[in-house]
Amino acid sequence: MPFPNIDPIIFSVGPIAVRWYALSYIAGLLLGIKYVAIFVSKSPYALEKNNVDDLLVWMAIGVILGGRIGYVAFYNLEVYLRNPIEILKVWQGGMSFHGGLIGVVCVTVLFCRQRKLSFWRVSDAIACATPIGLLFGRIANFINGELFGRVSDLPWAVIFPNGGPSPRHPSQLYEAFFEGLLLFFILFFFSKNVEMRHRPGFLSGVFLMGYGIARGFVELFREPDQQIGFLFGFYTIGQLLSTPLIIYGFYLIFWPQKSK
Repeated sequence: MPFPNIDPIIFSVGPIAVRWYALSYIAGLLLGIKYVAIFVSKSPYALEKNNVDDLLVWMAIGVILGGRIGYVAFYNLEVYLRNPIEILKVWQGGMSFHGGLIGVVCVTVLFCRQRKLSFWRVSDAIACATPIGLLFGRIANFINGELFGRVSDLPWAVIFPNGGPSPRHPSQLYEAFFEGLLLFFILFFFSKNVEMRHRPGFLSGVFLMGYGIARGFVELFREPDQQIGFLFGFYTIGQLLSTPLIIYGFYLIFWPQKSK
């Protein structure tokens, strides 16, 4: 299939350009925080509206700073050390989910300490909303023609502008489905169970384990980052970074509650 060749820039006014990539982050944050507001209105969360509104600002800071710093540190440290000014050019792409996750965890800890809230209650609400942002983000990756998959002869394989003449897996859409849509409904299903919803950290564990498994699976079809390639001959950096999430997610789901 030919690449749909959607212009990454929606519109521009003079030097200011509105890109699908930026819009996906804005939409993911706004819809995500709306879902959090609905989620925490139910027992046992009951966060006040002003806490939810302020949480949006904290999440935006955590996602952007963590995502960018994570990409620089995990994927392209040597290049950015030679050209530090490039770190600031977020509009050109280059965000790491794992870095964004670390950023969100850090700001959530600070937010909960400042407001005297339960970290796990807030974390569970954020975990259930995060797949919304992942869905939009991966679709934006597809529009940008980045993070494409390995060469494939499947009928839905796509010839990406920067991927050479061979058709490739649209791995961005695979991730949008597994990490976004499917994981959202799995978390939605578990959140409807009263017992599971009342277990602090359970939904966070489901998210971490679910994301780690989904990301690790899709990495089998995704082209490894050119500057990194395969680790140990077969392992990708995405799988390496996702392995601790699976382990810790398993711990949160199955470990006795009082140990938390």
